[in-house]
Amino acid sequence: MPLEKNKVYFISDFHLGIPDHDSSLEREKLLVQWLDMAWKDAAEIFLMGDIFDFWFEYKTVVPKGYVRFLGKLAEIADSGVPVHVFRGNHDLWAFNYLEKEIGVKLYRKPIIREMYGKVFYLAHGDGLGPGDRSYKFLKKVFEFRPNQFLFSWLHPDLGAAMGNYFSRRSRLAKINYAAVQEQYFEREKEILFHYARKKASELPNVDFFVFGHRHIPLQEPVTDKANLIILGDWISHFSYGVFENGVFEVRTFDI
Repeated sequence: MPLEKNKVYFISDFHLGIPDHDSSLEREKLLVQWLDMAWKDAAEIFLMGDIFDFWFEYKTVVPKGYVRFLGKLAEIADSGVPVHVFRGNHDLWAFNYLEKEIGVKLYRKPIIREMYGKVFYLAHGDGLGPGDRSYKFLKKVFEFRPNQFLFSWLHPDLGAAMGNYFSRRSRLAKINYAAVQEQYFEREKEILFHYARKKASELPNVDFFVFGHRHIPLQEPVTDKANLIILGDWISHFSYGVFENGVFEVRTFDI
């Protein structure tokens, strides 16, 4: 008897491509195992951003690699299970390839969804909340269409080499930073906690604020009703979220 497809899965921050090909490929294979596990009883699957450490879609060229992962996503989408992908700060130059060729639904902004009687506020998490002005400025630069057009005129080998160089420098530094933040985590100093609490006052019907980006597996109440969920990552935590029967849990994949 087939399993009832009544769970909603959430996962974030794979950063495929770092720190090297072999390590990335090992994580990619684990992700395929996780997708096979989730597919069995998933009503929907949400990938909450930073799937790739660097991604840029030229008109006729996309970064090579990741064929096991992308093929599995296409297989799941073709089976009728909706797959939702949020652009993160490392894959914000995803345009329409994943939608047209893989069959996922791509999101560029936070969305609000009701599922099984609960309301979810969903976003990658980058650029939200107070502070971080330098990144917010850079994000506007990267999302400025004339800049994207100019970058597209670079030869793909050169563009990918430049993108990977700067992306890897940023991510490797932030991995260490995230480890420090997790060790000394304080709720009142967490930017996404403040953002969720502010949004909860504006949107009192929201039950779960679900983010990636911060690489910390976390589940914290922000009001009597709403909870903040940060999904962790697939670099060191191999964590994910699952929602079933009105309950949200952050779990670790058994590797």
